[in-house]
Amino acid sequence: MTSDLLLALGGLGLFLIGMSIMTDGLRRLAGDALRSVLFKLTTTPLSGVAAGSILTAIFQSSSAITVTAVGLVGAGMLTFTQAVSIIFGANIGTTATAWIVALLGFKLKLGTAVLPLIPLGALANLIGRGRLAAVGWALAGFGLLFVGLDSMQAGMSALKDIITPASFPADTLAGRLELVAVGIVITAVTQSSSAGLAAALAALAAGAIALPQAMAMVIGMNVGTTITAALATVGGSTAMRRTGLAHVIFNILSAVFALALIDVFTEFVAPRIGGEGDEQIALAGFHSVFNALGVLVFLPFTHAFARLVIKLVPERGPMLTAPLDEGLLADPGAATDALCSAIRRMTAELFAIASSLLKGPAPTGEAYQRLAVVFEALEATRLYAEQMAGGPISGPPRVRYISAMHALDHLFRLAGRCRQTERIRALAWDRTLKRLAAVTRGCLESCLGNAETGAGEKRFDKLRSLLRRHHQRYRMRTIESARQHHYGTSAMMLRLDGMRWLARVAYHVWRISFHLAVIETSGKGMDVRPELLIDTEGD
Repeated sequence: MTSDLLLALGGLGLFLIGMSIMTDGLRRLAGDALRSVLFKLTTTPLSGVAAGSILTAIFQSSSAITVTAVGLVGAGMLTFTQAVSIIFGANIGTTATAWIVALLGFKLKLGTAVLPLIPLGALANLIGRGRLAAVGWALAGFGLLFVGLDSMQAGMSALKDIITPASFPADTLAGRLELVAVGIVITAVTQSSSAGLAAALAALAAGAIALPQAMAMVIGMNVGTTITAALATVGGSTAMRRTGLAHVIFNILSAVFALALIDVFTEFVAPRIGGEGDEQIALAGFHSVFNALGVLVFLPFTHAFARLVIKLVPERGPMLTAPLDEGLLADPGAATDALCSAIRRMTAELFAIASSLLKGPAPTGEAYQRLAVVFEALEATRLYAEQMAGGPISGPPRVRYISAMHALDHLFRLAGRCRQTERIRALAWDRTLKRLAAVTRGCLESCLGNAETGAGEKRFDKLRSLLRRHHQRYRMRTIESARQHHYGTSAMMLRLDGMRWLARVAYHVWRISFHLAVIETSGKGMDVRPELLIDTEGD
């Protein structure tokens, strides 16, 4: 008995490892395509459900889809309502695992047939590079998954005379609730509803558990996934915590529907599924049906549901750095999205501060208080980017990261210039400086609503060119006026500093806006020439 139990547990472990390896290989194979596809496909709640379902079924990881969606919300590329629809779809997508196990593992019995995939896949991962290595890793995981399934089935079969349906709670409402609790515990321990589901299918195939009991356990496993997700959001960003709560509410209410479906499914649907492995197919079907019904019930109320979750989980902490969630650091693409989102927020705030400083006649205390908050946010963002720097990052996320670093550098420099009080005051001393300051302020104000999208890049480029042309002429004229004793040398120096201040501010806001435009372009999957990212002027 002990050896059979160890065999079943070892099979469960192999299944978990296989699932993890396969998912990792598929994610490496997809690269940033997952993020791009999710963004492009999610335009309405219905398309979000479809995207979440398909991508979760392909990648066999609802957590990967959820984290990517959170990153896109933080980047401002998806609304929370769209993310909620993706979560709905991910719940349907997770049911694909049950079908793979039931059809390929129990119906077709591919355990032995896929054994060659393990050494071949491992070899491809060891000697291959790029996509070949990722394909090999995914295939090795696929093979391990079925080896683990065979071991579980063999161990369970040997235990069938010891563990029977009578060993579990009776098929009553109270008994089913107990089995739901068992399913929750199994998922909480294994950190994988897929592994728990595979164990339930193996137990069902061995006759150790009856179909209604297995259904109740699967309902619990569906709820158990939300515990893992909720714990992962503790201390996370607002978007992450909202996502976790939405997942919990949706799965708990779906579980209520599912409990009501057990008798109907057992009496009317399961008997109509014939052939070997019919109960496994019935369990997989039940898993899909109750998740799909839950989505159908919730889908018309997606917007209202999202508003409720937003109300239950309001924004907290510093607004400028709210997207910087350390829980996203494990996913380079999502972490880069969070970094870029924070930079957009700081850009909008710093542009607004710079605009207020240009109104004259003297900077206000309120502006400097806001500036102090920006400096704190810039430092927090720098530390977050530092944590990202050691991890692997390539493709479009790398382009976004590089542009984010350029933008962050210019934000630090622009914030520093906004502290140069004497130079700012000097702008009111001269008619030309007043006029150019007004032009600069007008450009900033016209872009305040769209600063986060880099929409003002061309406007700021023109402003930079204008001020550079005026700089030399103004310099010569100012020096000549000082020579003629129209004002003293100190006043001349302050006027020249004021002109230089305007020119440098224009340059910084242009480069910030340029890099934000690059971030947006790259985020939509468009190519950006690397040479365009290089700054051509010093500070």
